[in-house]
Amino acid sequence: MPLLQQAEIFTVSDIYTTDYIYALPEGERAELINGHIYNMAPPSTRHQLILGNMHTDINNHIRANNGSCKAFPAPFAVFIKDDEKNYVEPDISIICDGSKLDDRGCHGAPDWIIEIASPSNAGYDYVEKLALYSQSGVREYWIVDPMQESTTVYYLENGFNPSVFNFYKDIPSGVFKDFNINISKLLKL
Repeated sequence: MPLLQQAEIFTVSDIYTTDYIYALPEGERAELINGHIYNMAPPSTRHQLILGNMHTDINNHIRANNGSCKAFPAPFAVFIKDDEKNYVEPDISIICDGSKLDDRGCHGAPDWIIEIASPSNAGYDYVEKLALYSQSGVREYWIVDPMQESTTVYYLENGFNPSVFNFYKDIPSGVFKDFNINISKLLKL
């Protein structure tokens, strides 16, 4: 039986480690939060369009300003805590401390994480991942919601109160003070 099907029959009390992630068959992806496995569905075309264009804009900004940060699109391994029970693949991870990077991915909290919600994972992004990211030291967390055409932004360095922007508004980055993104413009590219 494939590993993901086996995982579905275990109880919520089962605890997994990154060994499970590395044993997944080629092409299957999952994330771990506090030892609990979360299977990942393939993304939609709109999801990929937003991801690709956001990643391009962020990279262009970094390069234009000779920045030291690096932006990585999924799949990119983030070992967000110093343990084997937490492993995520954010849609976009921006890391400004190069010492956190090696050939396996990022070890520690990225500075800025962007997740693009889909119908199958929206609650996961707004609850489990928000808690994990805020506890781990992520400075800024965006949840782009194509279904609602809104982006919820948590400037976690400044507290836990979110700001919500519709797709037609410019969204300022807290990590890059002179940078913003307008999702509606990205969808027209």
